Amino acid sequence: MASKRIIGLVRTPNKASNFASILARNASSDSSNKVTHTGQLYDEDDYRNVRFANRPKEVNDNWAIQLIAEVPPKPTKDRIVACNGGGGPLGHPKVYINLDKPGDHICGYCGLRFYKEDHH
Repeated sequence: MASKRIIGLVRTPNKASNFASILARNASSDSSNKVTHTGQLYDEDDYRNVRFANRPKEVNDNWAIQLIAEVPPKPTKDRIVACNGGGGPLGHPKVYINLDKPGDHICGYCGLRFYKEDHH
């Protein structure tokens, strides 16, 4: 049985350093061997590269994690905030986020961050 190797993300507790290493690999690699947002990067002789034989591999460099990181955390004076991702058909189910503990609190659906303004 031939072994198939996928070079992908290594699960580490520090997501920021993991994300930075993926960006570094993307910056240094050519367009035909770019890492996708899921960490897929195949060896040169992998059979899955056949789909890119007649055309270049197209990878969107605007990853959602980058775009949401550019949005600053929203300050609020309330202990609990409700996030619906903007509402309407483009949003997500409403979730309530408790802001009692200090620091940023992240919405599990859209990644928006909130913090309590007057935390002591």
